[in-house]
Amino acid sequence: QLQLVESGGGLVQPGGSLRLSCAASGFTLDGYVIGWFRQAPGKEREGVSCTSGSGDSTNYADSVKGRFTISRDNAKNTVYLQMNSLRAEDTGVYYCAAMYSCGTMATIIYRGMAYRGKGTLITVSS
Repeated sequence: QLQLVESGGGLVQPGGSLRLSCAASGFTLDGYVIGWFRQAPGKEREGVSCTSGSGDSTNYADSVKGRFTISRDNAKNTVYLQMNSLRAEDTGVYYCAAMYSCGTMATIIYRGMAYRGKGTLITVSS
């Protein structure tokens, strides 16, 4: 079965950290751009970060720059999103997608997705 599966979500206090994983099965992530997205309750989906196939190029939404880091380990067929200094406004469902290009962070949500995970919930609350 071809799928992406996210893990690592949960409840965290403001200022805390989490690391999300996006693991592929049935296909290799190598060669795909990988994007992380989130959707908060009552809000539109937004792009959070994106990494090139090699991992040499990364983009971030302004709201997470300096706090989130995207990385990939193609040998493990997994992409990660390290999230530090979490805020209440980071709460939402986070999902990853295998794509053909990132574009800009403003337009990434309109880019075609080859595969998309079901998401993992992050709740930042005291």
